Amino acid sequence: MEAAACKRSLSRRASSSSFRLRCPSLNSVRLRRVFDIFDKNHDGVITVQEIHQALTRLGLETDLYDLETTIKSFIKPGHIGITYEGFVSLHQSLDQTLFGLDLEEEEEEEEEEESDLTEAFKVFDEDGDGFISAQELQAVLGKLGLPEGKEIGRVEQMICSVDQNHDGRVDFFEFKNMMASVVVRSS
Repeated sequence: MEAAACKRSLSRRASSSSFRLRCPSLNSVRLRRVFDIFDKNHDGVITVQEIHQALTRLGLETDLYDLETTIKSFIKPGHIGITYEGFVSLHQSLDQTLFGLDLEEEEEEEEEEESDLTEAFKVFDEDGDGFISAQELQAVLGKLGLPEGKEIGRVEQMICSVDQNHDGRVDFFEFKNMMASVVVRSS
């Protein structure tokens, strides 16, 4: 498959309902993890270049000038990039811009959360067979630049920790249960 065919544009991805994170406690955990992934040198500040590189590694095409224009107002005076607090403000601003402030009914929200989980699962299920293998998880972790992506043993341990039926891979229901336990523990 050609790399260009695999790339998703930022504007198309941002219009997806999964861009918005609904659960406040999970939202905070996810945002912190994303910030830490983008902050490659761990200095507590993400430069526009670091964000651009991370989005590119994830297959999201971005124009550096447009990205800088969007982020500039969230960078504190005297800083070369955006702090975590600015990152949270940026996320809230994008959320309001893209989705408005309307509150949805609980039932609709649950359906959207299920859809979000399905989309997240598909990111890891690279071959579309309905399962996440250790190799697929390793590939995604590697794309994100995480150290676990270099160690298949650690990746296999991650798979085993959520693999309830012991088939050596994670199906959607196991993935969903794992995500629910993250929400419960972080609440």
